[in-house]
Amino acid sequence: MNHVCLDTFAYALPPRELTSAELEERLAPVYRRLKLPAGRLEMMSGIASRRLWPAGTRPSQAATLAGLDALRRAGVAPEKIGCLIFTSVSRDMLEPATASFVHQGLGLANDCLIFDLSNACLGFLDGMLLLAQMIELGRIEHGLVVAGETAEDLLASTVRTLLEDQTSTRKSIKPAFASLTIGSGSVALYMRREAANETKPLLAHAAWLANTRHNNLCQGEGGMAGVLMATDSEELLVRGVETAAATWRKFSAAPGWSGADIGCFFCHQVGSAHARLLCETLEIDPAKNFQTLARFGNTGSVSAPLTMALGIETGVFRPGMKAAVLGIGSGINCLMLGIEWRKP
Repeated sequence: MNHVCLDTFAYALPPRELTSAELEERLAPVYRRLKLPAGRLEMMSGIASRRLWPAGTRPSQAATLAGLDALRRAGVAPEKIGCLIFTSVSRDMLEPATASFVHQGLGLANDCLIFDLSNACLGFLDGMLLLAQMIELGRIEHGLVVAGETAEDLLASTVRTLLEDQTSTRKSIKPAFASLTIGSGSVALYMRREAANETKPLLAHAAWLANTRHNNLCQGEGGMAGVLMATDSEELLVRGVETAAATWRKFSAAPGWSGADIGCFFCHQVGSAHARLLCETLEIDPAKNFQTLARFGNTGSVSAPLTMALGIETGVFRPGMKAAVLGIGSGINCLMLGIEWRKP
């Protein structure tokens, strides 16, 4: 890939902040019964807080907020968008595609190709890769990838289930722990074909691997108790980083994409232990790994692109640098994208 520009990122942060301490207060009866120490959630995850949408907010509404801002910031007319991809784990409903509600909310043209793309926390990165291929092939000139994650139902269902189960033990609640790290948010990216004398970042490199022998380590579904997930966090950590290491070997073997060539990393934000092990295993300088985990928690498909958007906004990633976006999703899948921002 040599001709695809990541023109404009935009994001929307939910107005409500929920700290890990407040979440533990809700679970106080469970903590007392199991003699769990206060502060355990933040200590184990590295997450101080996460953001939540107002009650009833749909994923499409969250994604539309970010999409509208991306179009505004880019100064591009909605009718120019040739493809819209909605990539969240969260969806409005089983049918129709959530992209149809975002399409309407953004006022895009009738000849804009729209669809949902689902791949756990890797959805947005997959959307970027797919849209880039369409632009490279000349199918479209302008495209938009959006994601809107809504963690409210999962958090509420998890807390309610933990409070109601009087037979739980320290061991039996472990699969629910990861659900308490989830946060909400939305992000959008306007992509286009590279212009002459381009001044914006370019999507230049990618590598991926699937390790589906371990697709049982993080599974979620809805039922009478609401949305619930069961996660073997310890094994998922090991297998996820193992898959990332194999993907990194492919990625960094390309000329110009070693760890020394890359100025900053934007990774899917899962937990502080995950970040430490990932940097150690891939031999990445932790100082280059820009993190948003403590403030926002694990925001699913929004996590890596939101972190990159904030990295650009704060000047961590700037002209003359290369960046790598490292995504690991349950399944297990891994996708790494190389971004090059040439000097004017």
